[in-house]
Amino acid sequence: MKSLLIAILAAASLSAMAQSAVVPAPDQSALLSAVTSQARANKRLVYDFWRDVLEGGHLENADKYLSEGYVQHNPNVPSGRVGFVRFFGQFSEPHPVADHIQAPVVAMIAEGDLVVVALAQSHPVPGKTGQSYSTTWFDMFRIEHGKIVEHWDNALLEK
Repeated sequence: MKSLLIAILAAASLSAMAQSAVVPAPDQSALLSAVTSQARANKRLVYDFWRDVLEGGHLENADKYLSEGYVQHNPNVPSGRVGFVRFFGQFSEPHPVADHIQAPVVAMIAEGDLVVVALAQSHPVPGKTGQSYSTTWFDMFRIEHGKIVEHWDNALLEK
């Protein structure tokens, strides 16, 4: 009985790592389509913000995308447009803006005033040198009057 239980637990732990990899969308431009013109505009705003400010490092353009009172729910980044610029200014330097998001985007979904961006990520398997697993990161933005007013993600407090 004990050996059967050990075999079942071993098989379960192997199947927990037997997953389908998270795969980025082959065509990001297709992700910008939406049923309503407002949903398309909200997706475009987030898409351009990501390329221009987050990846392109053009923090001088933050006022084009973020409201002054921008609310940040990531515990590592301060709220407010000024707080956002100060925080990312520690890590960012401007460079040419790419035609598409460089991160591996899986999906963009717009509903009402919200836009969700899902990204593929790969992480090392704890205790298994050289092995990695695939997972998804989510960012959600709330849009008001053509500006991002709020942001959520699944970040944990950094140590």
